Amino acid sequence: MDIIFLHHLSVDTVIGVWEWERRIRQTLILDLDLGVDTRRAGETDDLIHTVDYKAVTDRVRDFARAADFKLIEALAEHIARIVLKEFPVRWVRVRINKQGIVRHVRDLGVIIERGERD
Repeated sequence: MDIIFLHHLSVDTVIGVWEWERRIRQTLILDLDLGVDTRRAGETDDLIHTVDYKAVTDRVRDFARAADFKLIEALAEHIARIVLKEFPVRWVRVRINKQGIVRHVRDLGVIIERGERD
């Protein structure tokens, strides 16, 4: 399986369980790894045979900006579903980093994988 990756996508959204978190927008850093067979795109040099990563980026960013989840796990799950349903992707890894939210911890987050990985 080939992987197209979109790393360090910065998104401001409402996320968190604490009352103070519900009143502000926080910056999340998202990394997406998309499992795709890119052979045909490599042979033809045609976008139609691969994933339009700008379209994926725009869709995920727009969804995350409008989201209002308490848990980053829930946001990650919904992003994975969107990518698998709306794009020609067989497998996706979603990594969400909620930097600086816990004292003494720079990076905190979740990584999920969904779909079929060959």
